[in-house]
Amino acid sequence: MMPQLVTVRVKRPDRHPVRVWVPVLPVVLVFSPVVVVAVVGAVVGAVVACRMYRIDVVRALGTGWRIVCALPGTRFDAEYSRTAVLVAIR
Repeated sequence: MMPQLVTVRVKRPDRHPVRVWVPVLPVVLVFSPVVVVAVVGAVVGAVVACRMYRIDVVRALGTGWRIVCALPGTRFDAEYSRTAVLVAIR
């Protein structure tokens, strides 16, 4: 299943935390022309890289798709000094 919602929370030391919910499907629909060009470019780049390193193209693209489908439930936390960024993919 494709990720549906990305939640980004930024904690700052002297201010209230900022939380932003980004629905994936509307963003993809709005940016669909750019997304199509980016996906085609990424696939072409992956095919060229697979050919250079003698990796099975179909298996590599299938593995990439499985990684994208496994993203829901992923959390990414980054802290620098007193600022923290928390990203959750649902």
